[in-house]
Amino acid sequence: MGKPKKGKDSLGPAKQHGRRKRVVHVFTEGLVTEPSYIEIIKEYATTVEVRIANASAPGSQRKPLKLVEAAVKLMDDERRQAKRSGLGAEYLPQVWCLFDRDEHEGIETALKQAREGDVKVAFSHPCFEVWRLLHHKPVTGTFGGVCGQVAARLPFARDPKDGANPKLVLPHQVTGRYADARKRVLQMNAQHGDHVALVKRDPYTDVHEFVERGLGITEY
Repeated sequence: MGKPKKGKDSLGPAKQHGRRKRVVHVFTEGLVTEPSYIEIIKEYATTVEVRIANASAPGSQRKPLKLVEAAVKLMDDERRQAKRSGLGAEYLPQVWCLFDRDEHEGIETALKQAREGDVKVAFSHPCFEVWRLLHHKPVTGTFGGVCGQVAARLPFARDPKDGANPKLVLPHQVTGRYADARKRVLQMNAQHGDHVALVKRDPYTDVHEFVERGLGITEY
């Protein structure tokens, strides 16, 4: 097999306006919510190419441990390929997992394996809907680990114009709201002391870290 040509593989196009873009691979727990959100905001990601890595994966492969296992394998493959291609450090691919606390088992193990495998995680407790809610209002108190309580507080939960599928994120629900959501998430997360384990912080989300550190987006 011949030596792979730079830029002709999964690492992304060789140039975009005179430079290569970093490729960001994302594994999502949700089949609808997180991917639809990413499809909206990736239009604002001008320095990276975003790919949903498990778009066709069945539900059985979307549990946190399964996501991380697949993500670590992809990260290993991408790292080897980047080395063969002589890719500059600033363009090295990133691999992210987006998953929730919900009632999943093995969350701490999944987080540990992700750290060891150089996979980044955006974690929400009890679920991603906390991040959606922060686009509209501050969040205080606790949800007792029940995602349904978060979803019930979404202002568009029963609005007919928002369609029949409440899991689908629509552009008007998030665009123009990032600055407020970011300010609110910092206030919300500050309710928890550093001594509180991540898996016990309710409510909590660090999806904004994925937006900024992963996608290079500072506003949408």
